[in-house]
Amino acid sequence: MILSLKNVSKTYSNGVKALDDVTIDIKAGMFGLLGPNGAGKSSLMRTIATLQEPDTGSIEFNGLDILNNKIEFRKTLGYLPQEFGVYPKMSASDLLHYFASLKGITNKAERNAIVDKALEVTNLSDVRDKHVAGYSGGMKQRFGIAQLLLNNPKLIIVDEPTAGLDPAERHRFLNVLREIGTNHIVIFSTHIVDDVKELCTDMAILNGGRILSQSTPKELVQSLSGHIWKISASRDKIDELQKQYNVISSSFNDTNDLDVRVYSTTSPGEGFESAVATLEDVYFTTLNQNQPENVQ
Repeated sequence: MILSLKNVSKTYSNGVKALDDVTIDIKAGMFGLLGPNGAGKSSLMRTIATLQEPDTGSIEFNGLDILNNKIEFRKTLGYLPQEFGVYPKMSASDLLHYFASLKGITNKAERNAIVDKALEVTNLSDVRDKHVAGYSGGMKQRFGIAQLLLNNPKLIIVDEPTAGLDPAERHRFLNVLREIGTNHIVIFSTHIVDDVKELCTDMAILNGGRILSQSTPKELVQSLSGHIWKISASRDKIDELQKQYNVISSSFNDTNDLDVRVYSTTSPGEGFESAVATLEDVYFTTLNQNQPENVQ
């Protein structure tokens, strides 16, 4: 199973170049698309989901030209957009049966089995008779996954699914994605580094509509080994440090000073200590080295 994008570009009518010559291969498993707000992630997700046409380029899924075979492709696609659904006062079970009927699953016994499995996978069996309109944000996101699983899609796209979820809901939602990610291609779009670190076996960093890097999280972290340095500094020193060094991030410590992390292939100088590289370092270093205009 493979999704292949070649030289995909998209410019909106207002002149914003949302996608800039995107070429990437995505295989089975959890694929993290990491980038800041406005990087072009949603534009790429909508293009893959055939909700908008690229200006140039091609997209194939298992050899199928999806741009010229949209109906056939959508039978294999599950898409959870960043915002979805205003639900009527119906239970999760009734609503899933309704969606399953729309997807052409007319045999009642088959539909019962499919709905039961979707509720089980998304940990909603215990609240199957509760109105979806009364679900918490995390439960609604899991219901979104349940409804897209009804037609057993081979490719699943989830766009910024953990935004706004509290830590417990986020944890439950990520566990659901882990469960389904073993047998599908799941493209997981987010600006939250920890989501990718905890979830994904392959990833890419996107900004300005361009793929800046692609590899496994482990390989990307290893590529920075020996290149990350840290120093503690007072807040009034941060501007000076930023002028002298390639500062990639800073955060307050217990003494209300700043722990400053710097990218350098050699020791920046006195007072700096070598630090173990993290995926967050990879993310900020990549963005700092590539600073295009923001897109949507």
